[in-house]
Parts: sequence; C-alpha cells; structure tokens
Amino acid sequence: MTPPLPGPRLLGRSLSASLALTLAAAGTAAAVVLAGAPPAQAAAVPAPSPVGISGRGATVPFKEQEAEYAATNGSLIGPDRLYGSLPSEASGRQAVTLDATGEYVEFTLTAPANAMTFRYSLPDDAAGTGRDASLDLRVDGSSLKSVPVTSKYGWYYGGYPFNNNPGDTNPHHFYDETRTMFGSTLAAGTKVRLEVTSTAASPSFTIDLADFEQVGAPVGKPSGALDVVSDFGADPTGSTDSTAKIQAAVDAGRSQGKEVYIPRGTFQVRDHIVVDKVTLRGAGPWYSVLTGRHPTDRSKAVGVYGKYAAQGGSSNVTLRDFAIIGDIRERVDNDQVNAIGGAMSDSVVDNVWMQHTKCGAWMDGPMNNFTIRNSRILDQTADGVNFHYGVTNSTVTNTFVRNTGDDGLAMWAENVPNVKNKFTFNTVILPILANNIVTYGGKDITISDNVMSDTVTNGGGLHIANRYPGVNSGQGTAVSGTHTAARNTLIRTGNNDFNWRFGVGAIWFSGLNEPISNATINITDSEILDSSYAAIHLIEGASNGLHFDNIKIDGAGTYALQIQAPGTASFNKVVATNIAQSNPVHNCVGSGFRITQGTGNSGWYANPPACTGVWPDPVWTNGGVPGGGGPTDPTDPPDPTDPPEETGNLAQGRPVTETSHADVYGAGNAVDGNADSYWESRNNAFPQSVTVDLGATKAVERLVLKLPPAAAWATRTQTIGVTGSTGNSAYSTLKAPAGYTFSPSSGNTATVTLTGAPVRYLRLTFTANTGWPAGQLSELEAYTH
Repeated sequence: MTPPLPGPRLLGRSLSASLALTLAAAGTAAAVVLAGAPPAQAAAVPAPSPVGISGRGATVPFKEQEAEYAATNGSLIGPDRLYGSLPSEASGRQAVTLDATGEYVEFTLTAPANAMTFRYSLPDDAAGTGRDASLDLRVDGSSLKSVPVTSKYGWYYGGYPFNNNPGDTNPHHFYDETRTMFGSTLAAGTKVRLEVTSTAASPSFTIDLADFEQVGAPVGKPSGALDVVSDFGADPTGSTDSTAKIQAAVDAGRSQGKEVYIPRGTFQVRDHIVVDKVTLRGAGPWYSVLTGRHPTDRSKAVGVYGKYAAQGGSSNVTLRDFAIIGDIRERVDNDQVNAIGGAMSDSVVDNVWMQHTKCGAWMDGPMNNFTIRNSRILDQTADGVNFHYGVTNSTVTNTFVRNTGDDGLAMWAENVPNVKNKFTFNTVILPILANNIVTYGGKDITISDNVMSDTVTNGGGLHIANRYPGVNSGQGTAVSGTHTAARNTLIRTGNNDFNWRFGVGAIWFSGLNEPISNATINITDSEILDSSYAAIHLIEGASNGLHFDNIKIDGAGTYALQIQAPGTASFNKVVATNIAQSNPVHNCVGSGFRITQGTGNSGWYANPPACTGVWPDPVWTNGGVPGGGGPTDPTDPPDPTDPPEETGNLAQGRPVTETSHADVYGAGNAVDGNADSYWESRNNAFPQSVTVDLGATKAVERLVLKLPPAAAWATRTQTIGVTGSTGNSAYSTLKAPAGYTFSPSSGNTATVTLTGAPVRYLRLTFTANTGWPAGQLSELEAYTH
C-alpha cells in the first residue's frame, strides 16, 4: 500500500505581539465586518463566527454558542494567537476556564435541542497518558447527568510527528469534543449548564463552545437489507469484537446485491471493514457507532476501507448515516488507522461522523469520482481529508471539519496527477498544524464557497503549491490548468511558522519544487478577514498566473501582500483596509514580482514597497469599521457567536439572569427584541433585579427601557437603580435609584443616561412600581452613544 501521510516539512515559536484584535459581525450589507478595537482585552472580545455565514461553508444541523459569551463565573482566557497557549487553539482564540467546584458555563438555547456537543480541554497528566473526569450537565438548575470528559486524545509534544512525552517541548493540540443527548427535547430559552462538581480528577476544565442540535429519530432498516446484528450476530453493546461479523455482513451484501444495515448500538471494530460494491448504512451518526482498536497490535483500528489500488480498488460503495469514533491517541504516520481509506471509485460517503482517528479520510488512488458530503470530521491527529496519489473528479462538499492535527482538507498529487477535484461549501476550523484547505499540485482544481478560520501554526487558510514529494511537471502532477478559488471567506487565518520565524499569509502560494508557471489561478469574490499576518503571501519559488478579482481584505496583522518570491499577478477590485503596517506591501524581490492593476483597487499597493529585512511583530488590532467600496459579502445571520455591533443595542440576545419571575414572564423576554413580551418579577417582593451580560466590557452611555406599547398598560412609575460590573462580582453604582415614568403617550419608554463607565454586566434593580407590585420590563436596550 502507499504509505500514508509523511506529513509536511515543518516550515519553534517566536512571537511577541500582545495586542488583541476586536471584531464584530454585521448583519446586513456585509457578511463579517471588523469593528473598531479598544486596547487588548483579557477576554470576551467580539469575534465573528465561521458558522452560519449564509451561502458559504457547510450547512450544519446545530446552533453554536461560544463559552466566552455565555453566563459564567469562571475565568475568561484570551484572546491570544501565540502558539502553545491554551486560548490560541480555541475558536475565536478565547475560552472559559473553570477551576473550582461550583464554577460553570451556562448557555441559553436559541432553538429546541435534544443533544449537544461541546469542545473542551483538560490538563494532561504527568505521564502523558491523559486524565478522565466529568462535568455535571444541568438543565434549568437541575442536574440531568454527569458527562465524561478526557484529555487522552489531546496534548502532543516535541517535533514532528510529535510524541506523548510531557517532558518534551512544544505542547499543543489541547482540545477535544464530546457529545451527549438530553433524553428529551429542550425548548428555546432553556438554560443548559456545564458545572464543576469536583476538581479531584482534574484541576481545571476549559470550555470553548457548545453546539446544540435537534437529532432526528433513528433511521429504520431499509426493506430487504441485511442486519449486522439480527442476521450476523454483531454485538451492539460493544462488549465483544464485531469485526468479523460486520465484515461477513458486508461480504454477503455485495454477493447478494443487498444493503447492509447497522442498527442502533456501539460496535467494537478492531481492524478495517473492507467494502466493495456495497451500501453500508446506519440508523444515524448519533445512533450507530463503530469504535475500537486492536488490544495488542496498535497499528490496527476501526476503519472502513476500500481495497487498495494495487489490489484493484473498490467501486460503487455507499457509506452513510453512521459514526466512526476511534481511539487514536498518537500520530504514527505509517499506521493505516484512518476512519475511511483505500481506493473507492464511483462511491459516496454521506452523513458520516469521523472522530478520534488519525485522518478522517485518507484516500490513496488512483481512483475516480468519489464524494464525501454532509459529514463531520472532528479531533483528528493528522489530516481531515487527503486526496492522495491520482484522485480525480472527486469532491468534498457540505462537510464540517474542526480540530485536525494537520491540513483540514488536502489534495496531494504525489507522482500521479490529481485532476478536476473540488472542495466546495465546507467549513474548516482550527487545523492545529498546517492549512485549512490546500492543494499540493493538481490540474483544474476548484476550492470554492468555503469558510476557513483560526489557523494555529505553520500554515495559512488557503494554500496552492508545488510542494512535497512527487509534485512536478515531469510527472504531470504540478499545479496546472485552471484553479478556481471563488466565494471563500477566511477568518483569522495564517499564523507564525515556527521554523521560518515569520508569518504565513492567509492565502499563500509556493513554488518550492518548481515555479508555478503552467496554470491560471483565479481567486475571486472572497473575503480575507482579520488575518494573523499577511493577507496574501508568495514564497519558495515563483508563482505566476495569479488573478485576484473582487477581494475584500479587512484586517491584517502585518501586510496586505508579503512577497518573498517572484511571480505575476493581476488585481481588480481588491480593497484592503486596517492593515497593521503603514506600508501595506513587503517585497524584497523588486520587479521580479509583476503586478497588473485593473480598476477599483485600494489600500494594498505601495511604490516603493517595504523591504526592511526585519519581520514586524503582528498587531492584532483593527483601526476602524470599513465603509463601502469593497466587494459585497454574503449575509451573516445573527447567532450567539456573533455579538451585537458596537453601534446597535448591545443587550439584545445576550445572556440574562433575574432574581425571580412570575408565571411565564422570564427575563429572556427583556432582551428578545420584542416589546410586546415582557419580564415580570414575583409580586410583592421588592427589591427585584435583572442582570444582562454584554459579552465584553462596553462603555455604555445610554439605556432605553420599555414596557409593552399597548394602551392597556396604563401610566406607571418604577423606581430603578443601575449598577455595573466588569467581572460579575463587585457591582458599582452607575445611576442612583430614581423614578422613571412609562406612559402610553410616549410609547411606554424611558431613557437612562449613564457616564460611559466600562462594564460588562448591567443590573437594573427595581424597588417600587405604582402600576403593579412587581418589577416589569419588556426591553432593556444598551447603547454606547
């Protein structure tokens, strides 16, 4: 077989930037807009989410919420992009650490859900084998269950391909994910809390985010299908090895022309299930799970593989509606311990969950017409997907990839051409090493309509390159034909390369093996947002035939263009704003890089460019809100990960708590944007209060308080005091208690003027009401001006 994944040559740590970048997501004209930033904050800086960008990336079945914007009494960490720091590997580069009994993160559901996945980190143990612990899952204040968590799938050390020795240097790959079902559907507005009940097993628990979803009922057995349990005796409890029995079912399915069904259960599989000309399907990835590893031969583990190409390959395979959740805790590149592998032509992987394997899918060709779609790839020790060695006319689409140990989605044309492959409508987040999406060589490649975010080190968001063994024009494997990268959104991509000791750009090109010279590369209709270093980068040999059209560059830690190799490029309607360096171009190759300018360009060109010989530290801060003139972004729907704009109502949709409420009139009604719904406290029990978490420290200067506008609400005066806090502990007075009159003639609205003292938590305390013996509020609106 072709050896899997020799891995990228590492391109140490050297970084001294300390400024944090503040971002905000807009909801109308632009998909994601960078907002003006105050000086670096310790945590909870608004950061745009890569999830839910309309028309871009994977359409996912969950609603995502970031821990740093949820209710918590833990410690906010970040933002920080320094490789090796705990927040650097968190989504948005921020998270919440809980390190004492009773500390929690509490999310408020925005839609009905019966299941959640949450991303977290525990410290390693002294032996490097990981620790096991648990968190209490509480629903509306009541304990639902204890959820196991572990660090045994994280924490790698040393140089590539890394080890599990804590005594070595370079700790990284800190986070893992786990999933659980609630047992019933929880309504929107339900509070779901992760709480520490003991620190005996782990001294701390860091929570990054939670994904909430409504999982459908199990899919039943198709008519006429073979059942791995009832027909072949596989063990759905996972207590015995089912490898041979599932393989027998698959072989029978092929010979009889029948589908093979994996019912609900967890099945121990300790080697590859080899598939050819068969459909293997489950009851759904939350219900049918293949897991396991050989107890003595650690090079054998669960995986569903086509036959290798040298054995003739497989074809006409369908894999769908199940999960492959492995037990891989180390990276050994020669071990074939991937979730899916081998060669599969004319085949489809649909709705498969891949987690805790080495790679999600490492496909060794030659093979043709293979598709992965509607799937999730999480927590890998190496690549998410790699199309390797002559994969043609194949696609990954509508797939969500997070926390890979190497490239998120890759094509590598080693020795045999990769031709006409496509990566489209995928969301690729947090590759711990290397790139979000890359093609090493290849002809007529499409990488479009994707979202890429949060590159950690030694790579960029999008990479097109003549790099790595076997990529050269002599074998027809170099970059050639037309490469199309259209309608992509890149957020916080690119990062420091700890061998090169300078930054890698968000979009970068390399001619290391030989110049890129026989291709047309079209980068169009895309956004490059909040890049950690440069937005566009050339290095290691010439890159020719580059064409940038309708590109928005908003925020770059160093330069708009970092030119370290010759090449040719055209720029049309490329607009750059908020570039950290006053000269937006670094170019020491002079006229070796030839630019053809079209129309509508601004903000990225300088003549002469900078050529300092000294690489500047990145400045992760943004000077202002871009205003018009750039490409049109897709619409970004509001979600819990997208904090409100600084210029809008800061309180709407934010987490809110209360001292009490009557009947169905909870405090969530006071921040839902609907003046007809309202909060009402328990009657005859003053004082009562409402507290809203703005998600980050804000200089609030004005509050607008509302009651329902209906005339049935007669005039009343409520006595209200306003206090604030930066840490939800000590509160200071922002406005002394005073009477505020709500009259139908003025829309039942009152305005409170504040000094602009910075606060994250706002509390309104009600001590009297002339119209009803309770505190009442339909909307609390907070503004910075």
